[in-house]
Amino acid sequence: MTAPRRGRVALVGAGPGDPGLITVKGARLIAQCDVLVYDYLAAAPIVALARPDCEKIYVGKKAGAHTLSQDEITALLVRLAGEGKRVVRLKGGDVFVFARGGEEARDLHAAGVAFEIVPGITSAIAAPAYAGIPVTHRDHNTAFTIATGHEDPLKGYSSLDFAKLADPGKTLVFLMAMGSLAGIVARLLENGLGAETPVAIVREGTKPQQETLVATLGTIVAEVERVGFAAPAIVVIGDVVREREPIRWFDNGPLFGKKILITRPQGAAEEFAARLWEFGAEPLVAPAIEIRLPADEAAAVRAVEAVREYAWVVFTSANGVESFFDRLTARGADARALGDVRVAAIGAKTADRLAVRGVIADFVPDEFVGEAVAAGLLERTEPGERILIFGAQEARDVIPDTLRSAERVVDIVAGYQTVAQRDPAIAEAARAADIWTFASPSTVRAFLDNVPDATPLAAHKTVACIGPVTAAAARNAGLPVHVVAEEYTVDGLLAALENPAHEVLG
Repeated sequence: MTAPRRGRVALVGAGPGDPGLITVKGARLIAQCDVLVYDYLAAAPIVALARPDCEKIYVGKKAGAHTLSQDEITALLVRLAGEGKRVVRLKGGDVFVFARGGEEARDLHAAGVAFEIVPGITSAIAAPAYAGIPVTHRDHNTAFTIATGHEDPLKGYSSLDFAKLADPGKTLVFLMAMGSLAGIVARLLENGLGAETPVAIVREGTKPQQETLVATLGTIVAEVERVGFAAPAIVVIGDVVREREPIRWFDNGPLFGKKILITRPQGAAEEFAARLWEFGAEPLVAPAIEIRLPADEAAAVRAVEAVREYAWVVFTSANGVESFFDRLTARGADARALGDVRVAAIGAKTADRLAVRGVIADFVPDEFVGEAVAAGLLERTEPGERILIFGAQEARDVIPDTLRSAERVVDIVAGYQTVAQRDPAIAEAARAADIWTFASPSTVRAFLDNVPDATPLAAHKTVACIGPVTAAAARNAGLPVHVVAEEYTVDGLLAALENPAHEVLG
């Protein structure tokens, strides 16, 4: 008889907001857990790391609005662990920096529940860093102090020693202080900290919504009231704030704060979304198409089984590579089944996907379009040689037509098909976005099916396409095209969007 699995809780720091700042260990535990119990400040892409069958329970707490009390959260963790579940308690920032992780760990210990702690990057350091403010700098300070601006009201007194905090040789970082800012400033001034001391408030630090307000200790309260600055934010007080302008790096790029629509299918959108976060942009993932099995699945299976009958196999997309090798794996085979068959890839990303499967492409054109693939294959083949083109059901005819006109024997086999999605969320995202991106003609067509007023909307958007074929499809559909990548990859599209020669609207 198998013993029941013992439950376990991992208290994981989600970091300050940028999903790229989750630790490797934290991401691994989230991907493995049975239940994810997460906070308000946990970024959606981090929550999405959990398996589809993972139970997700939101216990977020904002000022004046608590989903569950702290006691109820602890009771929930104990109950789930008692059921033998692997639980991740995902907390914004770091587990032990004003996140009540110590209380939860103590209560889990008292209940006999096994647990572990995975530290996260605290916003007290990360938010200033993303604003270009180092919390330590040898020209300005010899120490820094992190303090809460929201003490337990049941204490009836403050534990903060403002006489010691009011030290110009130290950097002060206050968390959760917006509601008590006026009182904190008054106490620091009363204890001798100069009114000219620089102050920065960083709101939504490390996110595309990040804003930074810079003033002095004597003017900051009035400035906050004037501009309406609100939580969530951290307050940095000290001469290190003077370093912001020369060090500032995150919030001054051309894509910072822009909302960018991604129309690629779900499985292909993650990499692009992650890269946009790195550039300070907010990705709006609204898949316009879905990848499905081809109409003639039997033909795809036969082509994989008979692959050694061909001199060349041409993969016209990364999805084509995946669909081919998934069928190969289903037969209990691997890359060795190709034998001496030569392989062509339409572009770098397709070649990379082949490499992951253990195959180095024999030919990748310099320009990632069908015309370049066809020209390169004509140089590398002889009349009468058999060539298999494996890709999308909706693929263009330029490669087979060119090869057949030169007496090559060509079989075209669909490994998958793209199907347009019908989702009102696509139109909502299109209206909210500053930039629309398209990676294929099929995404353009499906997008227009979902957004009937796309043409007038486009007058206030930047339209970016991954290559000339997609750009032609967009123009033929009546959309203006402002940006076309020179290299037909995600990196190429990002480089084109960052190019100062392109005016990004919105």
